[in-house]
Amino acid sequence: MRVHVVSDVHGNADALARAGDGADALVVLGDLLDFVDYKQHDKGIMGALFGAEKVGVFARLRRESTRDETIAYSRSLWATLEDPASAVEEAIREQYAALFKVLPAPTYAIPGNVDTPALWPEFAGAGIDLVDGGTAEIGGLRFGFVGGALLPPHVVPRRTGGAWRPYLRTPEDFDASVAALDSVDVLCSHIPPALPELTYDVIARRHEIGSAALLGVITGQQPRWSVFGHVHQPLSSRRRVGRTECRNVGHFKETEEPYVLRW
Repeated sequence: MRVHVVSDVHGNADALARAGDGADALVVLGDLLDFVDYKQHDKGIMGALFGAEKVGVFARLRRESTRDETIAYSRSLWATLEDPASAVEEAIREQYAALFKVLPAPTYAIPGNVDTPALWPEFAGAGIDLVDGGTAEIGGLRFGFVGGALLPPHVVPRRTGGAWRPYLRTPEDFDASVAALDSVDVLCSHIPPALPELTYDVIARRHEIGSAALLGVITGQQPRWSVFGHVHQPLSSRRRVGRTECRNVGHFKETEEPYVLRW
């Protein structure tokens, strides 16, 4: 069996159309949307809505300033739009239409934090399995799937309001999904397990939030692989934990190369 795994597509539909070439199945670990393009500031949803200059300021604040300063600037941008929620949803639907159209069958997909999973059933055609929180047998191996990312500590999720809400989950919700996965051979998630070298981004110069629950499955069940994305420039892309190969499958938007599982 040959399975290709990608994560952090961020709008690269051309590369996604080739991601399953030569594979028996494609696994997508989330972040399909290109919301903020940190290299080409005129691209992505924010680039289309606000222009390159303002997105450049946002990117600098995200990189160099505090979370509160970044949020304040972001809110000032959204306040300039008459109906920001409708503008964002229209842009999201346009991207999803292009991205889901090129997915091969079979594809097994979970959302990342830069996704709107409530819209996925509208775009997923035949052969596209939306498996967040579930399991699937692929080539005789049991794959377990957990999408989304964790809310930062002490942050209360917004229930209403705002132009867009990322797929950020409370620890209780996320951990419950992880706990439901039993006897998996391949653990598939958007975020990494809570291991420092896998969560640290060397360009952003900060740790992303990893999951202790995922690490618990790895140490307790010892699956063959743990595959994930989310951290675009990790300090280390792999770590062996017992018999489990933990692997960041790469920033697909930039690499355009899937990670290959063979057995």
